[in-house]
Amino acid sequence: MGHTRRIAPFTELGRGDISRVGGKNASLGELTRRLTAAGLCVPPGFATTADAYEELLDGHGLRTRIQEQLDRLHDGVALEDVGAGIRSMIMGEALPEPLTTEIIMAYEDLGRELGRSDPEVAVRSSATAEDLPEASFAGQQDTYLNVSGAVQLLDAVHRCFASLYTDRAIDYRERMGFDHLQVALSVGVQVMVRSDLAGAGVIFTLDPESGFPNVVVVSAAWGLGETVVSGQTDPDEYTVFKPGLKDPALNPVIDVRIGAKRRKAVYAEHGLTDTVDTTPEEQARRVLTDAEVRQLAEWAVAVEDHYGCPMDLEWAKDGITGDLAIVQVRPETV
Repeated sequence: MGHTRRIAPFTELGRGDISRVGGKNASLGELTRRLTAAGLCVPPGFATTADAYEELLDGHGLRTRIQEQLDRLHDGVALEDVGAGIRSMIMGEALPEPLTTEIIMAYEDLGRELGRSDPEVAVRSSATAEDLPEASFAGQQDTYLNVSGAVQLLDAVHRCFASLYTDRAIDYRERMGFDHLQVALSVGVQVMVRSDLAGAGVIFTLDPESGFPNVVVVSAAWGLGETVVSGQTDPDEYTVFKPGLKDPALNPVIDVRIGAKRRKAVYAEHGLTDTVDTTPEEQARRVLTDAEVRQLAEWAVAVEDHYGCPMDLEWAKDGITGDLAIVQVRPETV
């Protein structure tokens, strides 16, 4: 049997690695390797591989026990009972020791790169059937933000593995005809951008409502981006005319809509995140300047040109440094 590759840094990944690390992490690798030289800012990180997930399933007959639960679903047992049973089994099975060792080593390497111990990271699920042309698994598995320290990191990774069997994910795979045990889960571990002290949001490289291709639409809200992605807040919306990006003398921002932005996600006092009310001043104020909107739009167009199709991106602004970053990209599936 060949050597099991459990961890891969983003610097070694590309969009051809979906079967190894899922669509989300493959795209982060592609951005890191191909577009950072063009000025795109992508926070560093690493991914666990499909091999690592399969190693967990192969331990103590877990794969067989999961299949038995899925057979119960086909026999008429309620989806929520089957899903809860599988997630409980996965959480009850300890992560393989070689995997925990390699995760901790990669995390410590990240800390050394940043010059601090126990850096805060985002821990995101990335299914190997994710971001495929024929199906979109986005948002079906767990994400944990502001994770710090080895114990919290290993727990978040474990919970991401279990989240491959959320009720929503099981139902979607059933309807789409995917074999549950042929879909593996990779976990991306990426340095956090301190957008809890600034803002974050999403970018579409076309109008998501009309499909008009000559604009970039940037959404922005205060705090971490989870409130925008999950629809918990009404963000600002900035529309950029793509042809205007070609002339530095022009302002390509052709429309600005100030959203209510009543809620924002911030770091919790003892780890992870809380959602809190924004102030009246924050609700009335723009999250981004025209210059920042232009920068994000230029990056988004560069990503679209690289991939050759309309793209859906997530961005964040660091409230300490003021720097903007791209933290996720995927083909646009609205």
